Amino acid sequence: MESATSAIVKESLDALFDDTSFLPELTDKTREKAFRSLVSILSTPNHVHKSFLRIPLENGEIVRIPSFRVQHNNTLGPYKGGIRFHESVNENEVINLSTLMTLKNALHEVPFGGGKGGVIINPRDYDVKELNLICKKYVQYFSHILGPEKDIPAPDVGTGEREMDWMMGEYKSIHPGQKYRGSFTGKSVLNGGSLGRKEATGRGVYFTFRYMMSDFIGEKYKWLEERDNIFAKTALANYDKSLRIAIQGFGNVGSIIALEAYKCNHLNNKVIAVSDQNVTLYNSEGLDISALIKYANNNNKDLPTSEAQLEDAEIKAEVRNRDELLTLDVDVLFLAALEDQVHKDNMKEIKAPIIVEGANGPITSEADTYLSDKGNVIIPDILANAGGVIVSYFEWLQGRETKFYSEEEVYKRLYDKMKHTFDTVFPQYFGDAFPLRQNCYIHSVMRLSTILFRQGKLY
Repeated sequence: MESATSAIVKESLDALFDDTSFLPELTDKTREKAFRSLVSILSTPNHVHKSFLRIPLENGEIVRIPSFRVQHNNTLGPYKGGIRFHESVNENEVINLSTLMTLKNALHEVPFGGGKGGVIINPRDYDVKELNLICKKYVQYFSHILGPEKDIPAPDVGTGEREMDWMMGEYKSIHPGQKYRGSFTGKSVLNGGSLGRKEATGRGVYFTFRYMMSDFIGEKYKWLEERDNIFAKTALANYDKSLRIAIQGFGNVGSIIALEAYKCNHLNNKVIAVSDQNVTLYNSEGLDISALIKYANNNNKDLPTSEAQLEDAEIKAEVRNRDELLTLDVDVLFLAALEDQVHKDNMKEIKAPIIVEGANGPITSEADTYLSDKGNVIIPDILANAGGVIVSYFEWLQGRETKFYSEEEVYKRLYDKMKHTFDTVFPQYFGDAFPLRQNCYIHSVMRLSTILFRQGKLY
């Protein structure tokens, strides 16, 4: 079954086919053949690796846990992408996410290809010793395809710096005497990780939104007013006003987005609702994000779920149903949970005119088309949540150079790199009829196609 990402890759190539300024060397039948080749190359992975990890549990039982590593494309450099620990992991999902990583790295000009990993577990069902063994077994089973110059995993949903530390340690044991620091990124700072890596994705997501709604519109306001563009009209209607924000997901990405919004002095915004897997918390006057983060850190990363817990934590909020957050009357909706959260059954109830994708693929293709046709500004995952892989690249570089950047330098480099991408795609988005996601994919596909052509891979 064709993934949504692969479908947009094909649409992007279709849009580029008639643009004679793109790869002008290719004409007539030669051009047709080359573009068919590009569709085939970019919409399918190079390798799909699958294994069943044999794990002896503490109770004496032995289980076999399905695990994956998909290597989509390495045209721009070593495969790069996170390892997800979640019960919803499946092969098609991992393939789709690896494709997205290829396009994301191409868009932001990060010299990596696209990869992704997954293990079908709920981490909460295993103790620390069992999780440590799962991480070691994953590296053992896939060690022949991993490495600083081949395929470099990082954290994803259900994993973090602890798991990356364990995995790098196992990689080092399997490959004595070889370079190992760049084999995994997202590690703890003490173990060769980069300052700022843990917060990079969340901070990058909020920065993408803030830059569009403050810096870019502020500088281009008159130009935007002159555009006959449905997305420009939506953005201008929400410029320079008090913005009410709702954030789905309060993990490593969502909580950082919330904190960035809470502290921001560039925009007049307030976070009035957040949710996790259990609950939505709502306060029309704005939530105390610092207090919520403190509570979650002390309670297994969970938000308060009762009036009593809120009172004990001295937090003012209403307890609401978990799924209610998506359809609240807000100005901005950040999606920082899992994929397919906005779909055909709830897309018509979405009230937020601006949606930002902190998670990968949180809006289905059908919902994306419906909302874009209405004029909703959707800042897509490929653009917004690249902070993690960009700082992973900095971590990889620091490991190679044995030279480490300050946190301030990491964020300056991150924002400079993201701003370069924004200034490339925003003018085109607000100046033509394509949704932002399509614009981003077109830029990614152009870069990948040009390099594939230059390398002689299309004939």
